Amino acid sequence: MKLTYQRHAVILLSAFAVWWIFLAIKPLYRHDWLLENVLLVPVFILLAWSWRHRLLSRVSHTLIFIFLCLHEVGAHYTYAEVPYNEWTQALFGRRLNDVLGWERNHFDRVLHFLYGFLCAYPCREIFLRVARVKGFWLYFFPWDVMTSTSAVFELIEWAAAEVFGGGLGEAYLGTQGDSWDAHKDIALASLGALIAMIITALINRRYQRDFAKEWSQSLKVRKATSKPS
Repeated sequence: MKLTYQRHAVILLSAFAVWWIFLAIKPLYRHDWLLENVLLVPVFILLAWSWRHRLLSRVSHTLIFIFLCLHEVGAHYTYAEVPYNEWTQALFGRRLNDVLGWERNHFDRVLHFLYGFLCAYPCREIFLRVARVKGFWLYFFPWDVMTSTSAVFELIEWAAAEVFGGGLGEAYLGTQGDSWDAHKDIALASLGALIAMIITALINRRYQRDFAKEWSQSLKVRKATSKPS
């Protein structure tokens, strides 16, 4: 049976719904879970719009699905308390932090990296099909959006922590005592997006015949059609 565009989207949406319901049962902190899931509203509005116009490929839908599933894990436990060490201890007999030499819970750092790595490509497809961007800018703008939206999210986290305060604000912010937490999160999202765009560029360089020409033309300064005022 051929997996059509619509069927692929329905399968991913159904799988996410089941995952969401499973993790919605008795989260560690219900109020923090609600705050984390508020983010799903604009995401699904954007996805519904993109699906209607077929802006995103099945690859992009899959990448977004993976990120959202991992986000729901963080929402269930809070990003600072995801028990991945207990999971690796049960499965392999060793704590992941001990193996990698980590001292804090790094689930939030991994997810910020994956935000850039997994979502840069879908962002690129929107630039390609809506703004019809080409060449160098088709790789730069997705990286720029991932970096800037990561910074905006850190501002939202800070504002939410100020508004709600107490344990809820601290759980949502999840700095774990690191005063440079926001800066590191933004840097990791930026790094993830950079790696994703480099991989995409290398693949396109291999299979796109006019890759070099398109890249070169995108960096040329166009002559003004009218004199500057």
